[in-house]
Amino acid sequence: MAVVVTTARIDRSELPGLLAPRRDVLVEALEEDGTYASEHGPFSRYRREVTVEPVADDPSVVDVVETTSFRIAVPIWGLLFIWPIKRELRRLTGRQGGRAAPWAPPDMLDARSATVLGLLCSTALVAGYMGTVITQTITYAAEQFGSPKSAQADTLANVRIGVLIALGLVALADKRGRRGLLIFSAVSSCLFTAATALSGSLLVLGTVQVVASGLTGTVILLITILAAEEMPAGSRTYAISVMTMTGALGAGMCLWALPLADTGPSGWRVLYVLALLGLPLMVHVSRWLPESRRFTAPHREATVVAGHARRFWVLGVSLFLISAFGAPASQLLNEFLRSERGFSAARISLFTMATSTPGVIGLVVGGRIADVRGRRAIVALGVVGGSILTVCSFASVGWPMWVWNVIGTILAAAAGPALAMYGPELFPTGSRARANGVIRVVSVAGSYAGLRIAGRLLDHGSLAHAMAVLAIGTVVVGGLVLAFFPETAHRELEDLNPEDRTEPAPPEPDETDAATLDRPLPS
Repeated sequence: MAVVVTTARIDRSELPGLLAPRRDVLVEALEEDGTYASEHGPFSRYRREVTVEPVADDPSVVDVVETTSFRIAVPIWGLLFIWPIKRELRRLTGRQGGRAAPWAPPDMLDARSATVLGLLCSTALVAGYMGTVITQTITYAAEQFGSPKSAQADTLANVRIGVLIALGLVALADKRGRRGLLIFSAVSSCLFTAATALSGSLLVLGTVQVVASGLTGTVILLITILAAEEMPAGSRTYAISVMTMTGALGAGMCLWALPLADTGPSGWRVLYVLALLGLPLMVHVSRWLPESRRFTAPHREATVVAGHARRFWVLGVSLFLISAFGAPASQLLNEFLRSERGFSAARISLFTMATSTPGVIGLVVGGRIADVRGRRAIVALGVVGGSILTVCSFASVGWPMWVWNVIGTILAAAAGPALAMYGPELFPTGSRARANGVIRVVSVAGSYAGLRIAGRLLDHGSLAHAMAVLAIGTVVVGGLVLAFFPETAHRELEDLNPEDRTEPAPPEPDETDAATLDRPLPS
C-alpha cells in the first residue's frame, strides 16, 4: 500500500472543499465513519482520512492532516503511476473539477478496467518481442545460410502465411471467448519462437516462423479486441497507446539483445531462445485476466460483413496499402543499414532505438487527440506524413537520415492508436473477432505484396526508390480516411453497432467470470 500524508494550514472557508468527496483521479464516496473510499477509480484499495485541528490564536484558519492509502489496480505497470498519482492526491484545490491529469486516460478507469489494461500491457510486451525477432535477425541468419537478399524478402513475405492460423483462432474467439485463446496463443508463440533457434536453413526458419507469426498475430488481435470491449468509450485509444508502448518496449528488448548476433555466426539464435522469458509473465496474466464482459453478455452471432460491408472494405483496403508500405520499411531496414550504409550490428541497434523511441511522443499525443478530438484527422496526417518522411530518410545520408526518420516515426505513431482501434469499434460483438481476423488477412496480404515488390526493386536499385513507389498507396489512404471513415470517439460500441443493443444489458462485473473476479485484485 502506498501512503500519502499531507499537512497544511488553510483558511476555514476552504475546509468544505477539502472535506467534499474528490472527483479528479477517482470518484470518492463518504463512509459512515467519516473516511473516504473509492466509488469509481483505478484502485483496488483506497482510503482517505482527514483530521482538522483549530488554531488557538487564529480562529480563521485550521490545521489539516490528510492521510491517503491506496493500491493501484494495474498489475506490474502500476509502479509507473505511483508518483504522479501521489502528486495528484497531495493537491488540495480543484478536487471536484472532474478533470483528468495529462497522463491519465480521458475517461476514468475503474478497478476492473485498470487491472485488465495492465495485464494486456504485459501480454503486449511479450508479443512485441516475438513479433520483432525475425525482423532483427533475418540478415544474420541469411548470411550464415549463404542466402541472397531476395531470399530474405521472400522469407519475410512467406512468414505472412501465418495469418491464416490467426484467422482460424480468432474465428473461435467469437464462439468460445477471448481469454482462453489469448493465453494459449501467447504461450504457444513463445515456444515456437524459441524452437526457431534450432533451424538449419532459411527454409526451416521461415516455416517455424509461419506458426510463431500466426500465433503472435492472434495475440495482437485479441488484446486489441479485449481493450475495446473493456475500456470506457473515451479511453479506448489511450489503452492502445499504452499497450503499443509496452509492445515497443518488448521490441526494444530485442534490439538490446541484437549485439549478441555479432558474437559468432550463430549468435542470432540466442535472440530466439530469449522468448522463453515470456512464459512466467503469461502465467501471471492467465491467473488474473477475466473474460471480456461484452462477450459474456448475451449477444447475437453475425456474419463478418452483415450490415457493415462498406466499413469492412474501406478499412481493409486502407490497411492493405498501409502494410504494403510499412512492412518493407521496417523489415528491410536492417539490410538497408548494413549493406547500403555500412552499419555494424551495434550501430543498427543504436539507430533503431534512437529513431524509434521518440515514437512514444506520437503515441501519447496521437492517442489523446483521438480520444478527445476525434480519430480521422490524426490518422490521415500520421499515415501520409509519416510515409513521406520515411521515404526522405531512406533517400538521405548522414544526420538528415536520422532526423527524417525520427519525425516520420512520431507522425506514424500518432496515427497508430486510432487506426488500431477502428477494427474492433466498427463490428458487433458476435463477429468482432472474425471481422478483424479477415481484415488482418487483407493487411498481411498488403505486407506480402509490399515485401515482394520491394525485394525485386532492391535487387536492381535502392530501397529508397522502392519505398517511394509504395508511398503512393499511403497518400490514397489519407483520402479514404477523410472521405469514408466514421468518427468513433466518445461513442459506446453499442452505439456504433446497434445490433448489440437488441440483447439484454451486459451483467455487472461481479456477475461476469465469477471464478476469476472473486479473487482479490493483484497489487
